[in-house]
Amino acid sequence: MPQNNRNYHTKRQLTESLKKLMALKPLNKISIREICECCGVNRQTFYYHFEDIYDQVKWMFRDEIITVLKDFSYSRQWKEGLLILFKYIADNRAVCLCALNSLGHEHMKRFFADDISTIVHNAIIYFSENLPEHVSVEEYENFLIKYYSAAIMGVLENWLLGEIDESPEQMTLYICTIIENQFYGTAARNSSGSAPNPKED
Repeated sequence: MPQNNRNYHTKRQLTESLKKLMALKPLNKISIREICECCGVNRQTFYYHFEDIYDQVKWMFRDEIITVLKDFSYSRQWKEGLLILFKYIADNRAVCLCALNSLGHEHMKRFFADDISTIVHNAIIYFSENLPEHVSVEEYENFLIKYYSAAIMGVLENWLLGEIDESPEQMTLYICTIIENQFYGTAARNSSGSAPNPKED
């Protein structure tokens, strides 16, 4: 097995052990010794791959989210990407809850911010390509990305905490409907000549 593959396999072994422990207790109650014993490696091996447990959690989310979203990178697939993200959270609810409760809102936001921003950006590209030629969102595209990314992250956190009781499919449908209404409403207002200019006070 090539060195890179061996390294990745070991990191996955360690991370699967961490996930099992995260489903049972908070991060600050998990020791590196427990992680290593769970998968039969030594502490030196752990520190070869990760700085600490928090570095491992960061790697876990990046590796797993990239894996589930890599096939949904085109703008026309933004809805599928959003659904995959919600399904990942649902399938790993105990682990994500442990991370949220142990690390707090800001850390969870950092874990998923890039992926959510990419999904929203793909949605904007999709609608920009399918709206009438006279309709443009270029002037406030960055604002839309930040606005909807923050909104989705907030809803995702509430859903993870059980404050919203919907399936991943329903969550995706509701969010997609809101975003679609934004762009179709923009098109309708532009057609009627009453669209607000984002540059105006």
